[in-house]
Amino acid sequence: MKILALDTSNHPMSIALVEDNLLKATTTINTIRNHSIYVLPTINDLMAKAGWQPADLDRVVVAQGPGSYTGIRIAVTTAKTLAMTLGIDLVGVSSLKALAAGIAPVTNALLVPFFDARRGNVFAGSYRWQDGELTGVSADSHLAFASLLDRLPSDQPVYLLGEMTPKLAAAVPELPANVTLLPAAAMVSTFALARLGKTAAPVADVDAFIPNYLRLTEAEANWQKAHPGQSKTNYVHEVK
Repeated sequence: MKILALDTSNHPMSIALVEDNLLKATTTINTIRNHSIYVLPTINDLMAKAGWQPADLDRVVVAQGPGSYTGIRIAVTTAKTLAMTLGIDLVGVSSLKALAAGIAPVTNALLVPFFDARRGNVFAGSYRWQDGELTGVSADSHLAFASLLDRLPSDQPVYLLGEMTPKLAAAVPELPANVTLLPAAAMVSTFALARLGKTAAPVADVDAFIPNYLRLTEAEANWQKAHPGQSKTNYVHEVK
């Protein structure tokens, strides 16, 4: 199976081509934020280096979020367009699970990937390797970093996977004794993302596939503030 995996859910942009369990080509850029400009040229470059044609692809796997609003949209939109145009499978994988999957299996340890969500908050989930499979222990969520640490178990090793930004460090000056921070694991491995997506069920309705933001966008929050007590499932305003 030939897979294109892409992640632009945070500052790094990472793209990989994977055939079965073999990494054929990959690029990660962590110095720019203009993912919309570079994602397609990077895909084209990797395809040329691997000697692949678009028709060779069997599946596109995308980090679905959480993460940066704009970043997630870029990767998801690109993945949807390719899947619909080429008529291939589309698979969405949690960005946090993909982050955890990049770590070698650790026995009897809880893996807690997190991304800074600003204002002392994080996107975080918890995962564990069981019988060679990465399984979710708690659902991905958006919460205060201090609240996340309060919820962690104290009777087992816990590995935090992510970047401890100055604001997060200020909110929690000291980690519990059983908690270890692995800042080197702060970037999603698109090789690991592809391997997760290889065995996952493809999206049934590509057109209906959307990013997993885990919180309201600013536009949605402003709408709710202006319309207290009301609910809305579609915030797109149709102009005729």
